Amino acid sequence: MVGARSAMLVAASGVAGESAILGPGRHGLRMIQRMHGLHLTADLHGCAAARAAMSEPAALRELCRSAVRGSGLTPVNELFHRFAPAPGSAGPAGITGVVLLAESHLAVHTWPELDAVTLDVYVCNFGADNSARAHDLLGALIDAFAPHRVERHELVRGARTAMAPT
Repeated sequence: MVGARSAMLVAASGVAGESAILGPGRHGLRMIQRMHGLHLTADLHGCAAARAAMSEPAALRELCRSAVRGSGLTPVNELFHRFAPAPGSAGPAGITGVVLLAESHLAVHTWPELDAVTLDVYVCNFGADNSARAHDLLGALIDAFAPHRVERHELVRGARTAMAPT
């Protein structure tokens, strides 16, 4: 019956992806626990285009696997795709690589023709705080590409705790 009651409370909140924390609420309110995660991005400029991970899917795959293992996150699956060179382009084309994590995902996009890489790490912090692991993963990849300049962004997602009428 608790499961049915919980489902009714979540449905009554009208917000998908939330779960109710059951029990007596203050002043006729109950707390709704929302998703909580950390989204890190980095734009890397001045990366050496000759670095194998910039244009060779196998090299980027191994770099990502190693960085994920080193961070303590859990790989579930992966996909790496090399693009065809642009018409008239003399150099190699870039790669998009995605590692699906039990905690969420890693996405890497390389542009050897621009000496650039973008990194995207998102971790859920629902069962455990994976923030330090996410920072370790991003840091390892930045170090591996050795850019001249880095633009980092950090976004805490779904962190607010909402109150709903009981």
